[in-house]
Parts: sequence; C-alpha cells; structure tokens
Amino acid sequence: MAWRIDEHVLRGEIDNRTRGRVTGRVWFAGRAEPIELDLAGNAWRDLAGRRLEFVNPAPKPGLAASFAARQHGTTGDITASRKVKVPDIPLDQIGEYYAVRKPWPWHWGNSLYLEWLSAANGRVVIESASYQLTISPDSTWDMTPAEEDAQRAANAAALAGFMKSIEEAAAAERADANAADRPQTEAEAEKMQAESDRLTDRIMARMEREGDAADYEKILAEELERARQERGEPDPTPEQEAERAHWVEEMNAAAAEAMDVEKAETWKRDGGESDDSFDDKHPLAARAFALTLRVMRDVEERGWIPAKAGQEHPVAELMTGISKAGAKLAGALDGRDDWPPPLEFCAGVMVRLKKAAGYLEDAKLAAESCREESLVEPAWLAEVTREAAAIAAETDALITGLRARLERGLD
Repeated sequence: MAWRIDEHVLRGEIDNRTRGRVTGRVWFAGRAEPIELDLAGNAWRDLAGRRLEFVNPAPKPGLAASFAARQHGTTGDITASRKVKVPDIPLDQIGEYYAVRKPWPWHWGNSLYLEWLSAANGRVVIESASYQLTISPDSTWDMTPAEEDAQRAANAAALAGFMKSIEEAAAAERADANAADRPQTEAEAEKMQAESDRLTDRIMARMEREGDAADYEKILAEELERARQERGEPDPTPEQEAERAHWVEEMNAAAAEAMDVEKAETWKRDGGESDDSFDDKHPLAARAFALTLRVMRDVEERGWIPAKAGQEHPVAELMTGISKAGAKLAGALDGRDDWPPPLEFCAGVMVRLKKAAGYLEDAKLAAESCREESLVEPAWLAEVTREAAAIAAETDALITGLRARLERGLD
C-alpha cells in the first residue's frame, strides 16, 4: 500500500526547523538529481525543530522512473526513534536459524521512519535501522507531548483522507445520468461502499505487490477500468473520460490537502488545551477526535502495549477502533454548513456513520477484553468506555434521523 524505497536511497536530508513545514532532498542510486520534499506538517518530537542527515551504507539502484522528482503533500510519521528488532547476525544467516527453529540473536534499536503522502505518488515510506544518522544538536523550536499527540492524530487523519479519496473514486465511477433524478437509497449506498472497499483493497494489494515499481495513478486508472468491465458497462464516452481524468486530478490533490494545517498549528500553540482548534469540526467529530488524542497519549505514557505486541493486542484494538471511528465521523460530518445534509447526500453520509458505529463496537469488544485481562487501569477504562458509548449513541441517533429523512424523501 506504499512506495517503500529505502534500499535505493544514497543519502538525504530532512529539515523541520520551520514549524508546520518539512522540506528536504533525497538522492538515489542510479539517479543523477535528488527528489525534493515540500510537506505540510511536522516530524515527531525527536526531529521537530531539527535537521536530519542520513546515509545508506549499501544502496541499490532500481528506483522507478515514475517516482516524481518533486514531492508535494503532507507529513506522515517522521521519526528517528522508532524501536525495531535489529539482528545481531548477517541477514543471510537468518534463514538458517529459522530452518532449525533456532531463535536468532537481536537487540532493540532505533529505526529511521520517514512517511509522507504526495499528490504524485500517494503514500511513500523510507524505513531503515541501518542508515547512518546525523541530527542537528540545536533545535529552533520544541514540541511538547501534547503537540506530538496532535501531530500523530493529524497524520492518521491525513492517511484516512487519502483512503477516503480512493473510496470516492468508486462512487464517482458509479454515478450515471439517472443519479440526478432521485437521491441514492441506503441499499445503493451500501453497495457502492462495498465496491469502494473492494477497489481500495485491490489498489493497496497491487501497490504492495509491485513495490518500488508501483505507479499509483496507473494502478488507479487500471483498477477503475477493470471494475467498469466487471460491471458490464459500455466503453466510456470522450466526455466521461475527460470527467474521470479531471476527477483523478482532484483526488490526488485532495490526498495532499487532507490535513488542516491551521487547525493543527492552533492546537500546538495552545498546548492541546484550547477548544478553538475544533471550531470547524462537527461537535460529534470533535468529541471523537478528543477521545482519540486522550487514548493515544495515555496508552503511550503508561506503556500499556508491550513492545513485542501486535495489532491484535486488546489495548491496540481499543485504540485503533476509537481512532478509526473518529476518522469516519470526520469524513461524514466535518465541513458541512448545515444539518441534516441535502437529501442526495443522506445515504452516503449514513454509510460512513454506520462504519463509525462498527468501529466503536469493535472498540467496545476490545475494552471488554482489556477489563477481563486487567490490561489497563479500571477507572481509566470506565471513563473511556462511557465516552465511547456516548459517541456511539449519538452516532446511532444521527443514522436514525438520516434514515427517516431519506425514507420520507423517497416516498
């Protein structure tokens, strides 16, 4: 689901000495000129306010020519302090250890992790524990723990926005001349969402399978065409082709604009205490966002997820369910000047709200496991569970209202 290009890197530099902006250059084996980064957002606290230089001791040529020379977009997670298992033996010997079921020696080490979302290539990741790193000793500004929580939440929202743009690709493909005659039904919206999920899975699987050679825009176009043929639709007219090309351009731009920089900066300036950063959010989405920040911060500070735990750990599942629900609520509710939405948008909004409700149900089940296994403080879990349940109840109420409005409109 991402361009993973770490093995082709020769060297690079990342600069976050200006708040809200990450710039840099990265050189690659076999490529004369570096790529240039210009990203909205900030690194994690270890690199915020600093400049980082890195060198790959064993670069390999092979970066695809389709990887754009200028990478404009938003930051993902950018840090030089992510903990990973580092083998104490050569990599070519690990297979021998596995063959005889012998644990191979390792130690925990810091890994460089550079992630961003660009309009040209989608999600890009450079990750390595073997690079030689040089971090500037002086910082032009310092990031507080609350600011880092806000940045991580903004990164998650940016990635959710990127995924949402892919979902909307299927919606645009399914639109036809009859769509304007009546609002979409709930069943039609559910079917479109299923097609969107299937399209997303196909695109992400191909991006992962094709690795560094993956061309996001080419894959998107091919999968849209594949879906059209599977539906048995006739060849698109020139007007429809032009409309789709324009839509793809808009989708890529949306991926780069997924994060609201001004809102994030306000949250950072106020140390996470001001409610002003929620002024442009729907109250329910703002409530879910605040709960996401609290859970992320508390879980990390109190070390409730063991270093070797996977995503199936109940505390990780609790955190994931709440954060995914918040992202879906933001996609469904934010940016709307009035409520309820116009009739033609009711079904689409309802489907996103139902997705959020499903994630909250997942969080509820994870919370029950946390309680049964005594993985977190009981008082903390009770508060989080109550707030998540309240958000779920409000979400269900919105779904009920939209369903009634849609049924009246289709009578």
